[in-house]
Parts: sequence; C-alpha cells; structure tokens
Amino acid sequence: MGEVKFYLVEGRMLIRHDRMPEWWKFRKYVRALKPEHAVEKVLSELGSNHKVKRYHVKIERVVEVPPEEVPDRTLLVLASLTRWVKP
Repeated sequence: MGEVKFYLVEGRMLIRHDRMPEWWKFRKYVRALKPEHAVEKVLSELGSNHKVKRYHVKIERVVEVPPEEVPDRTLLVLASLTRWVKP
C-alpha cells in the first residue's frame, strides 16, 4: 500500500442552475493515495454537503502539498495517528 499524501483540489461548483446560474469557487484539502482518489473524495463531500451533482462540479487543478502548508488541523491530527483504539 502506498503513502497517503495531502492534496489541494480547486475548482468551481454550480449552486443555482435555474434562471441565474451561480458558480462558486472552492478549495479543499484532502488526504489520498492518488490525485484521482482526492478528486473522488471532493466530489463525494460536495455532493453530500451541498447536494451538488457531479456534473455540476468542475475540477480545475489538483496539487500535492506538503503537510506544513495544510491549514486544516484535523487532517494533520489524523495523519499523525498510529492506530485506532475502540473504547
């Protein structure tokens, strides 16, 4: 199994698609093995949180970033875990 890396996924999503379509920009930091997995994770989260269909999301770039540049502290804590413990 490969090493899990941090990726920055940037793009646009269509929020309203009726008379006045509105595109919103987004930036998401995710952990994944490959850039394709990072895109899949972002599409899943946007669909879940904002009820956006996959064809209403345009991914503009996917970049691997070092852990020092990740602003989300939760991702860094998850990356530092060595094992899961059940209570």
